[in-house]
Formats: sequence, C-alpha cells, structure tokens
Amino acid sequence: MNPSIPTTTRLRYAALALAGWAATSCSPNSFLDVNASPNNPTVVQPTVQLPTITVGTAFLVGNTLGRDGDLFVQHYAGIANQPFTEDRYAISGNYDNEWRTDLYGNNLNGAQTLIASTQASSPAYAGIGKLIKAYNFALATDMWGDVPYSQALQGLGAIHPAFDKQQDIYQGATGIQSLFDLVREGLADLDKPSVLTPSGTDDFVYKGDLSKWRKMGNMLLLKFACTVSRKDPALAAKVIKEVLDKPGSDPKVLGSAAIATNGEDFAVPFGTAVGNTNPFYSYNITNRPNDQMASTRFLDSLTAYNDPRLPKYFTTTAANAAPTHTTPYGKFTGFENGSNATAPVRANRSVYNTYLLGAVGEAPVRLLTNFQRCFILAEAAIRLKTAGDANALYQEGITRSMEATGLSTADITAYFTANPAIVTLRGTDEHKLDQILRQKWMAWVGNGYEAWNDYRRTGRPRLQPALNVSFTPNIPQRLLYPPSEVAANGDNMPKVLIDQAVWWAAN
Repeated sequence: MNPSIPTTTRLRYAALALAGWAATSCSPNSFLDVNASPNNPTVVQPTVQLPTITVGTAFLVGNTLGRDGDLFVQHYAGIANQPFTEDRYAISGNYDNEWRTDLYGNNLNGAQTLIASTQASSPAYAGIGKLIKAYNFALATDMWGDVPYSQALQGLGAIHPAFDKQQDIYQGATGIQSLFDLVREGLADLDKPSVLTPSGTDDFVYKGDLSKWRKMGNMLLLKFACTVSRKDPALAAKVIKEVLDKPGSDPKVLGSAAIATNGEDFAVPFGTAVGNTNPFYSYNITNRPNDQMASTRFLDSLTAYNDPRLPKYFTTTAANAAPTHTTPYGKFTGFENGSNATAPVRANRSVYNTYLLGAVGEAPVRLLTNFQRCFILAEAAIRLKTAGDANALYQEGITRSMEATGLSTADITAYFTANPAIVTLRGTDEHKLDQILRQKWMAWVGNGYEAWNDYRRTGRPRLQPALNVSFTPNIPQRLLYPPSEVAANGDNMPKVLIDQAVWWAAN
C-alpha cells in the first residue's frame, strides 16, 4: 500500500492505533496502565486527524452520494444492481453508511475533534478543521434539507439533536452560527500564531501551504453564496463582493483571493495500490465494473458540441453497438437513463476514463475548483450584477475545465476558433445563463453533488426525467433520511418527500 496516501478505511483505524501507540510506547510506566486501552486513546494527534477527514470528505463525494448525484443529472447511467434502481429514483433512504459512518461519524466528528484539540495552541489546524466541517455540513443540508447542526457533534450531551432548518444553517439564527460565519471563523484561525502547522506528511492537498487553505475558504464562501443566490440574492451578492474585495494573489484574475489556478483546486489525491485508489476506480473498476456506464443523454450533449473533453471523460468503443456516438474523437456508446434494455457487453460500453480514474485509480476527487470560480462569477455577473465580465469568465471557465482534463493549449485554441457560437455568450440574459450552466454541468463530471446542486437550484440544464421511474415522476429534489436516523431521532425529524424542494431551491 502507498503509505503517503492511505485509504479512508485504513485512516479510520490507523488514527486510533497510531495515537494509542504514541501515547504509551514512550512511557516507562505504561505497563502499569492496566485500565488504559491503547486502541481507545483519548487524544488523537492532528497529524492523524487531518488526513482522516480530508480523505473521508473526498470519499463521501466520490462514492455513493456523488454517484447518485451523477445519475440524477445524467452524467452516468445505471445498468445493474443499486445504480440500476437508483437511476429510476427508487431510493428510500438507504444511506446509513454515508450519514452515520462517513458524514457524521468520521468527517464531522473528526473535524470537531481536530478543532477542539488544536484551537488553543495550534489554530492553523483548527481553522482547517472548520473549513472541512463547513463543507461537510453544507453537503448534508444540500442533500437532505434540514439536518442536525447546532446541536450535533456533542456526543452524550445531545443524543437526540434538533434538526435545524436549512435556511438557518445558511443564514444563521439565534443560537445557530451560519455556514458563512463558520468559514470566516476558520479563515481567521489561519491567520493566528500556531505552534503546529500542517506539512506535506499530513496535508495531502496543499502540503501545509496555509495561503492555499485561505483560498479554499474563500472558495467555500463563493460556493455557499452561489447555492443561496436564487433564494437570497442580497446575501449572495454581499458575500461575493466580500471575496472580490479581498486582496488576491493575481490582480489580473477576478476573485483570486479564492481558488484562481488549477493548481490551487481543492482536489484530494489517491494512490495506485489496491485499497488506496479513488472511489470511482474502486467501485467502477475493482468492485462493480458491470453497474454503470456513460449516459446516452450526456453523450448527446457532448457530441452535439464536438467537445474535446469527451475522450478524457469516457472510453471509446470500437464496435458499432447502439447507441453509438460518432465524433472526431472516436465512437462512444452510452445507455439511456432508466432504460429496461439490456446493456451492451462490457467491451462496447463507454465508461469513466483517465480524468476520473487516472492511469490506475490515482486521479483526485475534485471538490472545489478553479473552473467553478469562473462559472460562479459569470452567473453572478448576470443574475446579481456583481463585478466581472460574464463572457470573459465564461470562456475562462471552459478553458480551465479543458485544461484540467489534460487538453493542450493548442487543442483548446482550436476548439474555440471552430466553435465561436458555443464559447461566446449571446442573446438574452436567460440564454446566457443557459450557456453558463450547461458548460458548468459539462465540467462537473465526477462531482455529482455540485452538478445536482446547480440543477436543483436553477433547473438547468433542462433535463427530462429518466425512463421507468419510481416514487416520483420528477428528478429527485432531495434524499430521504436514513433508517438509522429515523429510528434514533425520528421525533425530531421533519417529514419530507423526495420531490420536495429544499429551501434554497424553492422559487
């Protein structure tokens, strides 16, 4: 196994084991501590906590939750097992592992523990912990709506935490800190003197560069502002201006206080050894290679646009298996979302390619990106009248996304030259928003969470529901609460339906 990039599972258990070893191995009297278990330490070092929650967050987005989001926005299609039924919206809250173990048990509880153990002496770690905590709470409320927030993470102090309203989680209320303020608090911590700071050993993403963590935090502010922009445009515009007014690393790049180069993306790397690969590779190549393939509908869009990212996203197929998309980059075979047809044999399926997988599973899970900043600011310039040239930002977003897939400058320039109507905003503001959000949807392959957020928030791109759907005739608007939470905390839980819009998505 690659020790520099452990798996999520390995980290969870190694965190406790390493901390226990460190706490006892140097003590001459440790053999007398008969009531102290080295496998259940009371203190875990921040150098163990940070990678655990960082990789855990990427795993959460790249695994089941992100996979379902990719089905809902029709990047991918389900052809067998759970993806086959989930592609038809037959989901009934079967997210116990994601809710209880990954989200609250590992990522949020781990972030809270990191904050508590480092706030006094090493606020650099506490600040990062708050940023990761804010990201995970945003994911929770975006996907489920009202969730345990202000009373969560208190252990036995609140075993039946209240479900806070999504509006209060984003905007704040009496006794409830807004996600914006949680991020601001984390950013303030990064500026304080710190005894310990992260390094390349425990910070897999930024290698201890706190200036890049500040950019990640400012990118979170832009992301959250974008999320609430339809429901609370005044708040969104205010927060975006707050970020744009901050001194950035490049005065020529709008919003460079946030992520402003592809090298600054909050993208969590993985390894190549079995057990260390990213969740896309683990699921689609190692464990369940017969469950999914490219969506015909997404291939339709990329083919219509002659998009050069196609062979980076998906593999080509040599055989003429229907439906086949013939492009300048080869032939691609997809599957209609929700279809009852028999999927083509594996050799005739277009599946994830190097952008998602790397050569053998080492590709990062991309959580916050440079192209995201561009598209957020382009949309905001039109919808909210914030600063910036929407067309220039739109073109920058397309360029940065194409660069991230590995396309050369010459390839990108040639595409722009050949397709001026695609890469130039035109027409009414509504048409321009259609263009921006379609390109953002095309760029977010591999992050179904973000693409699903945009679709629910704007109704763009204008997708049709999958075939043969269950429970609801419409594309789902939220996830249902898992059985474990229903059983343990059902009295506090709101009653919701899968087609009921969350607060920020309701018009």
